[in-house]
Amino acid sequence: MLQQIKGLHHVTSLASSARDNNAFFTDVLGLRRVKKTVNFDAPDVYHLYYGDEAGAPGTVVTYFPFPNAARGRRGTGEVGEVRFAIPEGTAGHWAERLGNHGVDNIATDTLFGQARVGFDGPDGERLALIEAPGDDRAPWTGNGVGAEAGIRGFHSVDMRLRDDGAQGELLRFMGYEAVAKDGAITRYAVPGGNPANVIDIETRPDAAPAGQSAGSVHHVAFAVENRARQLEVREALIDTGYQVTPVIDRDYFWAIYFRSPGGVLFEVATNEPGFARDEDRAHLGEALKLPAQHEHLRSALEKHLEPLE
Repeated sequence: MLQQIKGLHHVTSLASSARDNNAFFTDVLGLRRVKKTVNFDAPDVYHLYYGDEAGAPGTVVTYFPFPNAARGRRGTGEVGEVRFAIPEGTAGHWAERLGNHGVDNIATDTLFGQARVGFDGPDGERLALIEAPGDDRAPWTGNGVGAEAGIRGFHSVDMRLRDDGAQGELLRFMGYEAVAKDGAITRYAVPGGNPANVIDIETRPDAAPAGQSAGSVHHVAFAVENRARQLEVREALIDTGYQVTPVIDRDYFWAIYFRSPGGVLFEVATNEPGFARDEDRAHLGEALKLPAQHEHLRSALEKHLEPLE
């Protein structure tokens, strides 16, 4: 069993409008845009990162906005809900705030005894805010949401699968333990991990497979401390039979990828070097930052990419 993985690093999804996506996560949810860059494999598409002040691992949701992309089809083999942690007693405040901003399909309930506010993102993606007592991560307050209610980072993700057997086995190999069960949902957590150390598997054996497009999660990234720990994880996964990519430099972290048995694309990302490697922390996410291999495209990209504000 691996001990290097500490919880979530980031979650990356697809969108249909960069402007709408940016407005939702900064103006409505109050997150900080910590990086404005491009998709390494499709540089005519943004890669937008939102999180806390520094973009700490376990706080960052990222998006590839493909202009005018059709909405994805919800189903199995994907992440069905991305959840953020909020302070205890603030679910009512958030439900009201979301309603005032015209957010769709707001619903309040409890999950494993914690108050939850579920709602749809701009492309129909299912998101939730969960009250997380004891989560002392400092929220970003620069976008008009006060510290008393601000989002702390990720709480968990919910993977909707036809069967949880092989996926659960993989999570246990990665250092997770099954800690609770609520109906069709089994909760896994990393003992001693970061505050974003929870994964839920929801089994839906009769549901149709998902179709990925706008509103779909592209991949889930798990956090390791550094490149040495990442190489240990890569070797162990390969020895277990997984097809794992070589290490890829993503400028702000190093990444490896593999497809999980349930169909969800997994990434293992390093906590180093972080988002301040090419921008002053006070100005994260303001300028368009390009990977070195695409810098020669800057003039064309600045004309092509949709203005965010």
